Amino acid sequence: MGQGTRPTGTHAPGAAARAGIAIAALALVAAGCSDGDPSAQAGTPPSDAAVAAESSTQAAPAPTTSDAPPATPDALPGMPPVTDPHNIYSEAGAGMLSDTAKQAKPLVYVPHNDSSDVWVIDQNTFEVVGKYQLSGELQHVVPSYDMTTLYAIDDTGNHATPFDPNTGKPGETFPVIDPYNMYFTPDGEYAISVAEARKELVWYNPHTWEVEDTTPTPECSGIDHADFSADGKTALFTCEFAGRVAVVDVPSHQLERVIDMPTRNTHMGPQDIKLAPDASKYFVADCDADGVWVIDGAATKVERFIPTGQCAHGIYLTRDAQRMFVTNRGEGSVSVLDAYTGEPITTWHIPGGGSPDMGGLNADGTQLWLSGRYDDAVYVLDTSDGHLITKIPVGDGPHGLAVWPQPGRYSLGHTGITR
Repeated sequence: MGQGTRPTGTHAPGAAARAGIAIAALALVAAGCSDGDPSAQAGTPPSDAAVAAESSTQAAPAPTTSDAPPATPDALPGMPPVTDPHNIYSEAGAGMLSDTAKQAKPLVYVPHNDSSDVWVIDQNTFEVVGKYQLSGELQHVVPSYDMTTLYAIDDTGNHATPFDPNTGKPGETFPVIDPYNMYFTPDGEYAISVAEARKELVWYNPHTWEVEDTTPTPECSGIDHADFSADGKTALFTCEFAGRVAVVDVPSHQLERVIDMPTRNTHMGPQDIKLAPDASKYFVADCDADGVWVIDGAATKVERFIPTGQCAHGIYLTRDAQRMFVTNRGEGSVSVLDAYTGEPITTWHIPGGGSPDMGGLNADGTQLWLSGRYDDAVYVLDTSDGHLITKIPVGDGPHGLAVWPQPGRYSLGHTGITR
């Protein structure tokens, strides 16, 4: 049975899962990245042409001084090895599709918070080729660890709907506790439902979708996005409504500590998070701060802040891991930073403005697809110079869209984090 395959026939979750579903269904669920917590309410960059010219050379980055932990010697058992400690994304380069991913149709899956449907767009023609009415508040479309299935997750209805990437069609919906977001451990052993409204992580067997464990995160209001250390043993989860980051030990499922941001924004605070290619640091987008916090590679302290633009939200890397894109949802722009150092390179502005939120690159890395969260649109940008290729009208409240297929050996979840 594939990693993302759900067994046929009826399936009832255990008692803990049933109780969790009932509680979550009755709870007043926070709107995550779009709303605040109900209980807690700033050099001249090079030109785009210069960036494009630099990008076209595909030059390897110069070695950097790093205090990052060792990349693999004592890695999480079962995790595919890191082949290049200077670039943990080296196996997810342009066009490096697995045999499984090669079978998938080049499509983009757009879940909508408000119209409760998933629209499917052809990457080649930019035409909408499917509209699938589901229910609840659809947040993200998440690729399974083995890349055989995409899950449209709904945290108000407490369920997930699998999509077959080879056909672009949905399957049978099944229960998951409060899945605002979803990740897979680097060894493929667990699926983690990020239960935002419940302030906890729910660990599932990704084959049977039975609950295996639960990690309470009471100090992490608005638990949201995540990324994993190079050795796979540590996961960092952002706490949007608490102005901090939660550090979780993957083998034991235990919350180890929380790291407060120097300014604890609690309306729309820490959002997306991304590990630098050399694992020397984590970048944390903070919407209220209009920029990115930098946490050390050992996940112990905040080192500095990088201003980007109004309401910094999503973070994506180029296929060669040279540049990092930060979506500024409040001003319709994308900041381009050095992926190793975080130094600003340039800023791309979407013509007419917009609200760029979540998304991803296409397989060869030439396009950046982003949902326009408050503009009912999807933007497609050229990654060489940032110009708008097209703007596609979609449904009501587009959120965590997934571009598929993606290169890489395995998926960590979210909208397509691969290594």
